[in-house]
Amino acid sequence: MPAGDAPGRRVVITGVGPVSGIGIGARAFCRAVQDGRCGIAPARTFDATGFPITLTGEVPDFRPETLLRRTDPKSWGRSGQFAAAAARLAVHDAGLTDDRLRSARTAVVMGTASGESTTLVELAEGWVADGLPATPGELARKLPAGRIAAAVNHELGLRGEAVTVGTACSASNYALGYGYDLVRTGEADLAVTGGADAVNRFTHAGFHRIGALAARPCAPFDRDREGMTAAEGGAALVLEPYAAALERGAAVYAEVLGYGLTCDAKYPVRPDPEGIVRCIRMAHDRAGVRPADIDYVSAHGTGTGINDRIEAEALRTVFGDTVPPIGALKSLLGHTMGAAGAFASIATVLGIRHGFLPPTAHFSRPDPAFAWLDAVPGRARPGLIGVAQNNGFAFGGNNAIVVLGRVER
Repeated sequence: MPAGDAPGRRVVITGVGPVSGIGIGARAFCRAVQDGRCGIAPARTFDATGFPITLTGEVPDFRPETLLRRTDPKSWGRSGQFAAAAARLAVHDAGLTDDRLRSARTAVVMGTASGESTTLVELAEGWVADGLPATPGELARKLPAGRIAAAVNHELGLRGEAVTVGTACSASNYALGYGYDLVRTGEADLAVTGGADAVNRFTHAGFHRIGALAARPCAPFDRDREGMTAAEGGAALVLEPYAAALERGAAVYAEVLGYGLTCDAKYPVRPDPEGIVRCIRMAHDRAGVRPADIDYVSAHGTGTGINDRIEAEALRTVFGDTVPPIGALKSLLGHTMGAAGAFASIATVLGIRHGFLPPTAHFSRPDPAFAWLDAVPGRARPGLIGVAQNNGFAFGGNNAIVVLGRVER
């Protein structure tokens, strides 16, 4: 694969940890993605009374006590629990022991959109019901968003850098890029990157108020798409130098070839097509690839009318008449906010390893505005991915695109 224009060490992904509504752990998540299984259902983990739309992408079977070794779930918020559990799964998948993690310079970078929003809901409800003086201190201590990355450090017994990135729905792509730079430049020997967010009345209400929620499961790029589905989960990836991975005999999922970041700050919620085009080209340039090298695009694909149209138009601007197949993971999970990019990276590297293109569920009627688009409808499609592009966009024009490649031994 192209080495890109960035000097330094080659960086590879050796472990993944998905905690999602369609599967927990690499094997279960991979099967669900290949099958095009949808985890969107009426809300079960919070009271959705009063909302005309109650569909969410929850992780209803999440039992943190079965996944965590060092962390007491009662001391951490739901997002922190997701992050710590995902990290624990990822380092296990990478074949790394706690002693190895602690002896190395291991950095943690996690993204989030809403931080510990479930804790915020609990605090607000208690404040309204009983007044501020009655607010439990132990609940307030769970609230800072920085505790999401700190939860990973606590669970793994780490003492190195722990950063929480708050660039909303592109945050875990930002986190992966930051972790990549730390390992590439030699500032860290290992990096655990990813993202976590929780769904609750607060996050659900926010998307409801801007009219973004769909009454049926999220259907990105479909002609009759209605909007998005608020969702939750935690996703983590382990990054390390390629040479170190080879030396210890690690199984490599993919190489991080590069990434691009832009922030046009033009609209509060609407993406700017020029900003997306600029970000794609920056990612390609830094990864040392051309549009013709890209075999698959993991779309941001929220399922809203305008966002999907703008993303499709931006891809057409860059790729011309040869836009590669496009999959939209939010059709399976819903919009996991700050974890979305990390989940998409996990699905993509699983596709790279196992030879399939992750699909778009609920796609049955092409939109005439971009009838040329190959959305890989329904189930995963067999196919080799040499180079893939993972799009992540967020409110305020925060764009983050990661380029991933197959490693040929």
